[in-house]
Amino acid sequence: MPLSLRKNHSPEPPEPCALTQCFSFLAGQWAPNVIWHLRAGPRRFGELRHDIPPISAKVLTTRLRELQERGIVERHERATSPPSVEYSLTELGAELLPALEAIVSVGERLKARGARSA
Repeated sequence: MPLSLRKNHSPEPPEPCALTQCFSFLAGQWAPNVIWHLRAGPRRFGELRHDIPPISAKVLTTRLRELQERGIVERHERATSPPSVEYSLTELGAELLPALEAIVSVGERLKARGARSA
C-alpha cells in the first residue's frame, strides 16, 4: 500500500521566491568567500588572492565582476603609482553578512558534530 502524500503547511513563498533570489546573488564557487573577506573593509585584488589561496586569478576576476554586476561589490580605482584597484562591499553586500555569519555558525556546529561522531 503506497504512502499517502502529506500536505505541505509551509506558507507559499512570494513570487519570485526571496530565498531563491538571495541565493542567486551568492551563486558561483567562491562568491561567499569573497564577500566574507571583504567584510572587514576594502581589499585589493592581490590581497583577496592571498586571503583565499585556492582561488585562481581567473576565477577571482570572474566572481568580482559578477558580484559587481549584482550590486554586491564596488570597484574603486585608486590614483596611486602604480595604479591600484580596491574592492569593497556595497550596502546591499553588507546586508548579506549576518546571513553568512549564521551559515558559518551552523557550519562550525555541524563540523564539530561530525568530528565527535567520527
